[in-house]
Amino acid sequence: MLQRFREWLTIALLALLPFHALLVTVGTKIVAGPGHSPMTALALWKEGLLGLILLIAAAEIMRVCVHPSTTLRMTRFDVIDLLVIGLLFLAVALGIGLHTPRGLFALGFRYDFVPLVAFLILRRVPWSDVFQKRLLFVLIGVGSFLALFGIVSLLLPTRFFVALGYADVHSLYVPGGPLSPYQQIAESWVRRVQSTMSGPNQLGVWMLLPLSVCFSFLASWVGDKGSRGLKGFKGIVPLSLFTPLILLVLFLTFSRAAWIGAFVMAMIVAARMFPPRLFKRVLLGGGVLVLVAGIAAAVLFPSVFFRLSSSRGHLVRPMEAAVKMLRNPFGLGLGAAGPASNRVSEPCVFLRPQDDPAWAKSQPNLCVFLGSTQVQPTSHACKCPFLPENWYLQVGVELGVLGFALFVSLVVLLLRRLGMENGKWKMNNFQLVAFLSFLGISIAALFLHAWEDAAVAYTGWILVAVALAEAPSTKPQ
Repeated sequence: MLQRFREWLTIALLALLPFHALLVTVGTKIVAGPGHSPMTALALWKEGLLGLILLIAAAEIMRVCVHPSTTLRMTRFDVIDLLVIGLLFLAVALGIGLHTPRGLFALGFRYDFVPLVAFLILRRVPWSDVFQKRLLFVLIGVGSFLALFGIVSLLLPTRFFVALGYADVHSLYVPGGPLSPYQQIAESWVRRVQSTMSGPNQLGVWMLLPLSVCFSFLASWVGDKGSRGLKGFKGIVPLSLFTPLILLVLFLTFSRAAWIGAFVMAMIVAARMFPPRLFKRVLLGGGVLVLVAGIAAAVLFPSVFFRLSSSRGHLVRPMEAAVKMLRNPFGLGLGAAGPASNRVSEPCVFLRPQDDPAWAKSQPNLCVFLGSTQVQPTSHACKCPFLPENWYLQVGVELGVLGFALFVSLVVLLLRRLGMENGKWKMNNFQLVAFLSFLGISIAALFLHAWEDAAVAYTGWILVAVALAEAPSTKPQ
């Protein structure tokens, strides 16, 4: 009974997470009125629901410890567990040693460790086959809805979003203010799709989850000897509808990190679907296609696809983070970099020296820089967040060289554990989904704070926990 309840709560959590930003924005306007930042009391619903799931899982583990009647690996620890525990110990030790403020430590812990703690606990309890199948179809369904809403949102005026509680300005994150309704590419008027989520990058990375389900079903359909029959035809029809829709919206987010993650996922699936000789041709053809498309994009729409100001940040900030990590090899503590730093710092916009900052005068609390020169406000020096644009280097800045090494080792070991068994590729549909999604997000994390969004982090780590749990039971208990 506990297992069944836990599984239904988990499906509800993962189905609702992509709607979090929209629900909290609308709820905040209803409760507090327009112009307010998302209310913390409303925003914590997801942590509350996750906490309930973890409490149920802990109760199941305790029951087994007191009355051992199963062979589940609930109480055994392996290298993966020890890496997570090592990261936790390191974070707490640094917090105490550096006297990190409690609020800042809590923010850093929420982004860096809540998903890891959930993974540590949830991989120790059983998950039924029924739950796994339902979860995959929920991801496809929610992903398709978000895609359709995202396409429609491109046509909606700003006043529609303001009526829901969003800000009346786009493309800006202002602490203490409501979310922006959408983002535009800096050097153009092109709107990026963000659907119900807090930003286009968050949507793009989350879309890797339903895309991994589509890729998994496609690989199974191609590999199934009976796929040419009626059963196979019925399966490929919805797949042929969902996959292009998800790919279209992924493209319209203009999240280049998500594009790279999706391309790597596609190549992995192609490697499973085709014999080695044919795969080499597919890889060569895919590489040529991407190269030609990139050249065409550079010639036709350089401001849309290459976005020089954004691209410079993706190059410069990781180098700055690497230097800071090496200069502070023991780390600066949780919250020193990444999304937690963003929450406690002033909003900063960095423009090119030739840009006109006059538009920012309507936002007096916004810090504006032309190059490295601060031009607004003039009353004080701004405290800008430190954003490495790389999740691994963010962990390195916060937890030092040792924390960086532990986290990278954890990701590599998880990918190997998910993808290999006795040195051979051997995965069922759910394991392949977990592997592809974790791989895609891990690739995107090289260029973004990809694990920042709760919908991405909780879903990705829970998928891995379920995939690495003991062989699932046929029915939930």
